[in-house]
Amino acid sequence: MIPITGHTKLTALLGSPVAHSISPSMHNEAFRLLGLDYVYLCFDVGEEGLPAAVQGLKTCGIRGFNLTMPNKNKAVELMDELSPAASLIGAINTVVNDNGRLIGYNTDGMGYMRAVQDAGYDLIGKTLTIMGAGGAATAICAQAALDGVKDIHIFARKTSRFWDRTRRLVDNINHNLPCNAYLHENQDQQALKNAISKSYLLLNATSLGMAPNTENAIITDTSIYHKDLIVSDVIYNPRETRFLQEAKLAGCHTFNGMYMLLYQGAEAFRLWTGQDMPVEQIKAAFFSK
Repeated sequence: MIPITGHTKLTALLGSPVAHSISPSMHNEAFRLLGLDYVYLCFDVGEEGLPAAVQGLKTCGIRGFNLTMPNKNKAVELMDELSPAASLIGAINTVVNDNGRLIGYNTDGMGYMRAVQDAGYDLIGKTLTIMGAGGAATAICAQAALDGVKDIHIFARKTSRFWDRTRRLVDNINHNLPCNAYLHENQDQQALKNAISKSYLLLNATSLGMAPNTENAIITDTSIYHKDLIVSDVIYNPRETRFLQEAKLAGCHTFNGMYMLLYQGAEAFRLWTGQDMPVEQIKAAFFSK
């Protein structure tokens, strides 16, 4: 462990809950391996307390921080500047303090697409179905469209505060990229069945099933799964959600959100330090067990 000094730069995670996160272990080990005078801490902060927390950290000169559920959308309002991708998505997961100016980025989509490759799958030119319309869902949708996924079906609640934003993202994709994007009401079971029947990969990009509330699954009718379907979850705690367990029982290949966490974190690390995270060493230490 690198000693804390008067020059140590602070980085952090803001979310609720955060006690389960492996981000502190991952980033602090990367700092140690590269001999960087940084430290990464977790703060349990929800949307209500976020403005005060962000202002306090900015005042204290934090180098940067990550945001996890439920803060990825609310934090957009608190930034001085957004990266082009973050502006398109309408959600951020990484903030850089540039001499008192907070710049918001979104590395979730890049992290997820690298995780798909790491799991041994090729999504390019194929069909993706995403459950959810929050920060992670829209980031993944945007990056998948940019990378060359052929069709993307997004399922969300029409009453969600993110519905209109997701509709704008879908329209933007359809007008500017060769990808075909579709937004469906969550309760439209026929549309869900049709989308999954054509899909190469099904992704849960919501917090449903995350510890400590592990009893629920985003899909209740597992008869709509097919043997060629790959099923993925952004959640990594528990390592195998009920959603993934039921998909595996139905004969699907599955993988969780661990490597998405790794790769989105690696990009955040680069933004804060200007150096590349030693990904293979971090993977061996925290992700391969």
